[in-house]
Amino acid sequence: MAILLICTFTLLLNIPLGYLRQNYAKFSIGWLVCIHASIPLIIYLRVLRDLGWGYIPLTIAAAVAGQMVGGSLHRRRHMAA
Repeated sequence: MAILLICTFTLLLNIPLGYLRQNYAKFSIGWLVCIHASIPLIIYLRVLRDLGWGYIPLTIAAAVAGQMVGGSLHRRRHMAA
């Protein structure tokens, strides 16, 4: 149950970061910050719940999915305008 909550939180946390990431040039400092800003919090939650190394791929997948959803929302909003 804890991994489901952490993955959901990771996904939701990365949606606004993925949205903001679209405002920066690829591989710029802002772009890298938007991608990596959530990692310390995710690691803290995994350690707090004593989840092992095997759960890292799930949290990474949730973070990537959130980044993709946020980027997609940004592109859709700006294409409609």
